[in-house]
Amino acid sequence: MERVAKIERETKETNITLEFAIDGEGQSSIETGVPFMTHMLDLFTKHGHFNMTVDAKGDTDVDDHHTTEDIGICLGQALVKALGDKKGIKRYGNAFVPMDETLAQVVVDLSNRPHLEFRASFPSQKVGTFDTELVHEFLWKLALEARMNLHVIVHYGHNTHHMIEAVFKALGRALDEATSIDPRVKGIPSTKGML
Repeated sequence: MERVAKIERETKETNITLEFAIDGEGQSSIETGVPFMTHMLDLFTKHGHFNMTVDAKGDTDVDDHHTTEDIGICLGQALVKALGDKKGIKRYGNAFVPMDETLAQVVVDLSNRPHLEFRASFPSQKVGTFDTELVHEFLWKLALEARMNLHVIVHYGHNTHHMIEAVFKALGRALDEATSIDPRVKGIPSTKGML
């Protein structure tokens, strides 16, 4: 079964088409209109070994909020759709990623119980023109729409760019683990019989 999904979302604030393949090769074609977000999504795709195409147009003349938030919504919806019935997946993923002076950790459970625990404090409010508070906004909408339990911890760091980059790389790697098929898993990986 091919684990792929396409999501299209159009509002008065954004127009987004996102295609996502779980079992990819780290290939991406991403245009968000938010350069820092484009860079982070490219890293996420590469480190998760996913394939992803994003074409996002938004009201970036106002700010980057709506575009960043709506990409998180679309990616979460695509992940759920691509996972299908979740039979045979590992379900849990954990990744540590160092980036120079920074160490980030991301832990996920594809549990159908959305929650974000975000333990990161960035020294700068902006990276270039990007508002760093939008990292939380993106991750919360991703967790909510993907119906996953997502824990993000930046254990330490000084450079805001490094801290956020380590988070996105760890997110890709943790999701790669959680979405992987484990031949030992028969059916749904839950004693409840469903996720």
